[in-house]
Amino acid sequence: MAKHVYYFGKIKTEGNKTMKEIIGGKGANLAEMSNLGIPVPPGFTLSTEICDYFNKHNQHYPENLKKEVENNLHLLEKEMNLKFGDAHNPLLISVRSGAAVSMPGMMDTILNLGLNDKSVIGFAETTGNARFVRDAYRRLIQMFGNVVHQIDSELFEDVLTRIKNMKKVTLDIDLNADDLKLVVEQYKEIYKEEMGKEFPQNPYDQLWSAIDSVFNSWSNPRAIKYRELNNIKGLLGTAVNVQTMVFGNMGEDCATGVAFTRDPSTGENRFFGEFLINAQGEDVVAGIRTPQEITKENSIRWAENNDIPKKEREEKYPSLEELMPNACKELFTIQKKLEDHYKDMQDLEFTIQKGTLFILQTRTGKRTAKAAVKIAVDMVKEKMIDQDTALMRVEANQLDQLLHPSFDDKEKEKAETENRYLTKGLPASPGAAVGKVVFYAEEAVKWKERSEKTILVRTETSPEDIAGMDASQGILTVRGGMTSHAAVVARGMGKCCVAGCGDINIDLKAKKFFVNDHTIKEGDYISLDGSTGEVFEGKIGTKSPEFSKEFEQLMKWADERARLHVHANADTPKDSGIARDFGAVGIGLCRTEHMFFGDDRIDYVRGMILADSPEERKYPLEELKKNQIEDFKGILEVMQGFPVTIRLLDPPLHEFLPELQDEEEILKLSKKFKKSAQDIKAKISQLKEFNPMLGHRGCRLGITFPDIYKMQTEAIIESACKLKEKGIDARPEIMIPLVSDVNEYTFIEKQAHEIASQIIGKCGVDLHYKVGTMIEIPRACLVADEIAEYAEFFSFGTNDLTQMGFGFSRDDSGKFLKRYKEIGILDRDPFQSLDQKGIGELIKIAIKKGRKTNPKLIIGICGEHGGDPSSIEFCHKEHLNYVSCSPFRVPIARIAAAQAAIKNPE
Repeated sequence: MAKHVYYFGKIKTEGNKTMKEIIGGKGANLAEMSNLGIPVPPGFTLSTEICDYFNKHNQHYPENLKKEVENNLHLLEKEMNLKFGDAHNPLLISVRSGAAVSMPGMMDTILNLGLNDKSVIGFAETTGNARFVRDAYRRLIQMFGNVVHQIDSELFEDVLTRIKNMKKVTLDIDLNADDLKLVVEQYKEIYKEEMGKEFPQNPYDQLWSAIDSVFNSWSNPRAIKYRELNNIKGLLGTAVNVQTMVFGNMGEDCATGVAFTRDPSTGENRFFGEFLINAQGEDVVAGIRTPQEITKENSIRWAENNDIPKKEREEKYPSLEELMPNACKELFTIQKKLEDHYKDMQDLEFTIQKGTLFILQTRTGKRTAKAAVKIAVDMVKEKMIDQDTALMRVEANQLDQLLHPSFDDKEKEKAETENRYLTKGLPASPGAAVGKVVFYAEEAVKWKERSEKTILVRTETSPEDIAGMDASQGILTVRGGMTSHAAVVARGMGKCCVAGCGDINIDLKAKKFFVNDHTIKEGDYISLDGSTGEVFEGKIGTKSPEFSKEFEQLMKWADERARLHVHANADTPKDSGIARDFGAVGIGLCRTEHMFFGDDRIDYVRGMILADSPEERKYPLEELKKNQIEDFKGILEVMQGFPVTIRLLDPPLHEFLPELQDEEEILKLSKKFKKSAQDIKAKISQLKEFNPMLGHRGCRLGITFPDIYKMQTEAIIESACKLKEKGIDARPEIMIPLVSDVNEYTFIEKQAHEIASQIIGKCGVDLHYKVGTMIEIPRACLVADEIAEYAEFFSFGTNDLTQMGFGFSRDDSGKFLKRYKEIGILDRDPFQSLDQKGIGELIKIAIKKGRKTNPKLIIGICGEHGGDPSSIEFCHKEHLNYVSCSPFRVPIARIAAAQAAIKNPE
């Protein structure tokens, strides 16, 4: 009989940390902690295989499962010396989700299962604490109603708020036992009104309803969206963890909290976390009460940052270290033990019941890119991990967070003098975010679809807000601490977040918020500084990113480990300089057409196109050549010592001409080039094409209008020779675009070599240059052996190769690709991540054929895929020499190249 349920506790433990695929990350870590002797409330885990079965069999279970669950429940009763459903001293349990990959807050949890009207009375007598028991029961009714039956939580919260107002108290903990009895009665009424039946009194009915709901939550919209955003695939589902309840809400000697073994925002090696006295776990993340710091040092730091006097801190917000020194000391010992054991930063949940500490969960902690880099490098220095492990610890795409500007201090000072400083909250997730205020997650998604940047402003976020959080530039919340839902999810996403801005008062109906004499409406710009917690009205200027010494060290290790070189796509000296500063060792694609659109040269381009004879074309070409020489000199000088691959003109000529209806521009051209408006319109019409992407462009243009490529080749070689004369090591590479046949290639290549030989001979310099081609047409892949006889390099233009290979238009595919991904036709957008099965096969064919003819052939990739980690791994496996990507993705590509080498040892 197949095993579906795994026990963990002092009696026995059947799992360990290697079993995440079967019992989920939470279940595996609970079992592992039990094996380590860490105080974990015992329980059992229903495997992910059950979730898979449940979803495939119309929400039914294998026939032996109920018996297996009952056996494990009896074992739990034996270990705890309590009985599930007992009227006087019941075993109470929690039911929680836990997939193989951590998905914080995306699936469901229910606490305090096993209470009913009868046991509440008996349990209150047994414990002598009616307030605690009724508090637990009202939480159960609300969670059960919301999670199992989707009853709106606001209905319950409205009752709680009304009774607190009636009693003239602010916090839940200020309600006494009689108040909570009234809350329970009204909660039960809500349940009955919404469901048409009483709240279930049979504990086993509660248990199985909770298990059903957790398995169902694997397929809820927020969980699906989270998996999509994080590219989580191939999992069977979630496990279900049934665990003995321990209580942080039994009184002043009880607490609950969340902790990280290192700072998840900065990576600093300091124990970091928050807790609440007399509370249950959801209270800490909800932010209704201000959480307190665990260590005295952090508590003092927090008070100083929030201008809270010493005496007020000591009286209202003392640390756990000061309130419960023994429990805190034990917690510190355990967190160190867990980090040493897992050799990574851990995220812990804990409860203290009557002074006794219990660890409810440990998992690898979500962290910002800055923290990820620092923690990885520090752990190498601490001899906890090796360099390869450090490189694998940093998610390549996560580095994007570090490569963008932060707020300029002078701009912030200016905003303060202009009375645009609004408030300060907790720096929950670092970064700088500027956007228009929206108050609903759905609105953030809609605004993003029309290319508007937003800041999502919420009282507090919930898992349902996941899509809106992803769509926004940053998140601002009124409630919540450093371990709140908003903070944890934002850090994982790399989003700027300021939490706990209690000064803000939101009016959702009016779609505005008020803070310190300022009124901010939906659509108004605000700026968030996630590193300081500051909030400003309007836009704040930014400054270039600054890199830590740990970042530089990690990049050095990456370059030592990688086999692939990383080049950049850049068309200006400025972008080339950025790329070089980010570690690029070449320019893999310089698009010359981007240079033609400047105000000082577009008219010369148009004059060249409108010319009716070579003589007439001569003047505009000479003027363009002067500009091109300066363009190429600038880039080659910045990149001296490294190759610069310059693509000859690629787009069709009509793109440089005005539209037929642009009478003003046509009249201007008519006067400048002494052509009639009618002749200019005739030329525009003549060059118009039904399918320009497959039309008169690339090498086809160079063959029919050879003067254009001749001018560009002269400019490339002359600029390089001038730099050589100054002792600058210029290394130009001429790339011929859109080749589909070897005869196209040799026609242009021969002309390029003749021009280069003449200029180099005339200048008398020793200039090494290369001529090669961009492989972007499927036919070119199939005849790559013929082309490689003459070409010195291939560069795969994967944007067009994908377009032509799939028969998808890049400009129109968005209309259907989203649906393709939703229903599983494609896993990912093939324009973002290389289709290795189809387009990858074309690339393999071209590599094999090309290198068979020319073993010294240099091969790279210069489409958008050059900055995508999974595409980079493909390039490593297929032994390309380099990848080329946008300048701001160069560090991402460097890390991805190192990770590819680690994952695929040769």
